[in-house]
Amino acid sequence: MLASAKMIGFLFTTDYEKTKEFFVDKLGFQFVSQDQYGLVMRCGGNIIRVARLPNFTPLQATVLGWEVSEIEKVVDRLKEHGIVPEKYPFMKDAEVFTFPTGDKVCWFKDPEGNILSVSEHAWKVRG
Repeated sequence: MLASAKMIGFLFTTDYEKTKEFFVDKLGFQFVSQDQYGLVMRCGGNIIRVARLPNFTPLQATVLGWEVSEIEKVVDRLKEHGIVPEKYPFMKDAEVFTFPTGDKVCWFKDPEGNILSVSEHAWKVRG
């Protein structure tokens, strides 16, 4: 029933302007609309809707991620836009973590502290 429907991702913010600047200006999402109910952007044919909450506390886990090819090049582009990869203790100073399966992931945060990621999957590389 929903397998062919496009997904809508939901995020929360305390400040629409800094969120819009991050996602539109730095990540290149397409601005769709903004009103008292939310900020709406398009990314890869999908919608991300951001609602403002005055006392928002971000989750301590990934809330949105994007599958990419050539993850190292994507991470370099993120850094060119001032986006700093997160480094967790298990990563040993690497910006891109490689799982035993060969999958790779890089985590970064938006201005509210939402954890986002880009990932490259080994099964896709192998075909």
